[in-house]
Amino acid sequence: MLRRAATPLLVAVAVGTTLLASCRSEARGQVILEPKAGEPVPVAIELATTPDARQLGLMYRDELAPGTGMLFVFPDLAPRSFWMLNTKIPLDILFIADDGRIVNIHERTKPYSPQSLPSREPVRFVLEVPAGFTDAHGVDAGDHVSLGSLASTRAR
Repeated sequence: MLRRAATPLLVAVAVGTTLLASCRSEARGQVILEPKAGEPVPVAIELATTPDARQLGLMYRDELAPGTGMLFVFPDLAPRSFWMLNTKIPLDILFIADDGRIVNIHERTKPYSPQSLPSREPVRFVLEVPAGFTDAHGVDAGDHVSLGSLASTRAR
């Protein structure tokens, strides 16, 4: 009798774990920020290439370690807009063109804000790093991000 009662619970836990895992970012990699007036800066990244991973992003996290970030990869070039709803930590958000050029940056975003933070032109990549990171490393709009092999990453 106890086995039958436990079986639905185990199935529910397994399904819930699988769903949560599918929403998290998948892989890790590295990009290099290349400020015009400074040294290259490596950033260890998590990739968000699925609709669920892009929607979840860095929401609900308590911290983002220095030198790390999340790279959002979209399937097409389009205007993008992010917000900070359900995001506990302030971020710098970099909108990146296909050629690696930083189109614009929203610095030191406000946690939990529903304010729209748009790109100034169509982009396929967005990089989120800890707030103050771009200022600390002299990274500005117009600078370059070397995506390496991640530039050919397919989004779903």
